[in-house]
Amino acid sequence: MAIAQKRQGVFTVISAVAIQLTLGIAYIWSVFQTGIALRLFDGNHASAALCFSLLLAMVPIGMGVGGKLAIRYSPRLVVFLGGIIFSLGFFLSSFVTPNHAWLIWITYGVISGFGNGFAYTTTIACAQKWYPHKKGLVTGIIIFGFGFGGVIFTPLVERLIRTFGGVGVGEARTFLILSGICLVVCVTGSFFQVNPPEGYGMEKTSANPAAAKATVNYSPKEMFKMPLFYLTVASFLLACMGGLMMIGFTRPIAVARGLAATASLGVIAIAMFNSLGRLFWGWVSDRIGRTNTLVLLLGGTAVLSLFVGVVSGYWIYLIIALIGFCFGGILCSYPPLTAELFGPKFLAANYGFVMLGFSAGAIISSQIGGYFKNLAAYDISRMFPAFVITSICATAAIGMILVMKGIMKRQNAG
Repeated sequence: MAIAQKRQGVFTVISAVAIQLTLGIAYIWSVFQTGIALRLFDGNHASAALCFSLLLAMVPIGMGVGGKLAIRYSPRLVVFLGGIIFSLGFFLSSFVTPNHAWLIWITYGVISGFGNGFAYTTTIACAQKWYPHKKGLVTGIIIFGFGFGGVIFTPLVERLIRTFGGVGVGEARTFLILSGICLVVCVTGSFFQVNPPEGYGMEKTSANPAAAKATVNYSPKEMFKMPLFYLTVASFLLACMGGLMMIGFTRPIAVARGLAATASLGVIAIAMFNSLGRLFWGWVSDRIGRTNTLVLLLGGTAVLSLFVGVVSGYWIYLIIALIGFCFGGILCSYPPLTAELFGPKFLAANYGFVMLGFSAGAIISSQIGGYFKNLAAYDISRMFPAFVITSICATAAIGMILVMKGIMKRQNAG
């Protein structure tokens, strides 16, 4: 029985990684950014970027709804439905025309984002239950797949766009192909998303003080009454700004720097290092703690953001990669931090509400980035103020994390 349970835990993690690979298509939006701006919005980058923002904004709503359904029914059902909804959004996006351009905000943004949230947090919560003593590492492994999806799908999507007519033309049929891929992978993977028996693996948590702390499980309603929740949400909002802005505008920045021929390297670099960051920093956070890890990553983001408008040539790809590396670590730190602050039982739902900060950051960062990109045109130095803003946000987030750390110490002492 024990061997069978361990095998099921492995299958749960492997299938979760496969599902996250397809969900990670959301992170290669910069490949679509220019084409959608030209084809549907008369070259307005802020309007096109709103697709990416709305998708990310809908993710926590999907998390909240999906998390509650997973507790009431099963993670298998929630991931199954999430895969269908996510795929449907891409399918419908392929039919949007310039006459009704706003519909892509609904199809790609609202529908796909909602489905993404259903599957994203449910797979993480399910896997953490199988490995409660290694929450950071397991979370890192799973969302490594989310980031690595960009490495796999960037060259594929670029080739599909070229095959179907090039930038501004080929995006529609590319959405159609992606919808089929997502449907098959997510629906198939959903059948392996099964919770372990109650209390499984908890005897091992005594060896890990960080894991053992999560003895109290707060429901979303209880969590809303805690000041620590609002600090967590606010810090997440500020922490994610730099990475989100770079993800959304990697390709346009590279093109404006005269690197159009190799701009895909930037997209691949940020996707690759975003993935590696999730894996590496997830492992690190199990050892030095989530708050210490976040302080390091936010400090790196604050400094690196200031170099975006300074470096020239291929050095921009190094900055892009390093920002992605920090961003991946930030993303993999918040799910286990949420579990430690508010307990693992309601994680799928609770993390969805914590992700509201991420969603707000997605909308704000895309609009700030789109505004300065419209001003910059091909003079990318005029976009520099946008990254100064993200540097300030990262610095402010450090202050919030330190306050949270103090509150957590007082609670543990009590």
